[in-house]
Amino acid sequence: MSQILARAFKSLSLIAVLAALNTIEQLQAAAPIKALLVTGGCCHNYKFQTEAMQKGIARHAEVTWKVVNDGGNGTQAEIELYDNPNWAKGFDVVVHNECFANTTNAEYIKRITKAHHAGVPAVVIHCAMHSYRAAKIDDWRQFLGVTSRRHDHQSNYSVKKVQVEHPIMKAIPDDWVTPKDELYIIEKLWPTATALATSVSEKSGKAQPVIWVNQYGKAKVFGTTYGHSDATFGDPVFTDLLAHGLLWASGKLK
Repeated sequence: MSQILARAFKSLSLIAVLAALNTIEQLQAAAPIKALLVTGGCCHNYKFQTEAMQKGIARHAEVTWKVVNDGGNGTQAEIELYDNPNWAKGFDVVVHNECFANTTNAEYIKRITKAHHAGVPAVVIHCAMHSYRAAKIDDWRQFLGVTSRRHDHQSNYSVKKVQVEHPIMKAIPDDWVTPKDELYIIEKLWPTATALATSVSEKSGKAQPVIWVNQYGKAKVFGTTYGHSDATFGDPVFTDLLAHGLLWASGKLK
């Protein structure tokens, strides 16, 4: 009888341990994503974009946000956030939606990319691709996964999936046409990057990557060149795409 009771006690103990582990996993899965949004600079309605992005992503994930909107509305700035070498510490993902094309300070740029190379995931949107484009070093461009210095006119662009099975691509329909937005010309898709979708230039007829993923050091990076207009950020398809990209980059897209 004592052996039977001992086996029963061991079984109950194992069940209790497994139940406790399952509860811990559920709590971890339910923990909000800690996101840092860096925004500001030239050419866009960042207040509206921030609010629309947060509202759209909230349909898919619980996210606690810290928003840094700094640098004014020009093309050149070095914001205070990056003065701290540990500027990204404590965040699960950083969203870059800033636009500082003419900032060229190499050491400043390396302070940004160093944190990502060490493993901080990122989402990069629209003019992040043209930020620091006047810099001589390639660190930022390697981090993005693309090199771009110019764009075509605004239009409604059809988006063609080229990696149909990628989980991020489940966010958008096969026949998605953007609200009026700019098509960025991609000079180079870096070897660490994979294009997920393209749009065709109405000027050249060439397909340009518009959605991609990149591996930069230990960090996963999701990017899209769309996001110029308020209409784009007001499109639930676009904010669904950002949500899927953010979840993928932070390792939480099931």
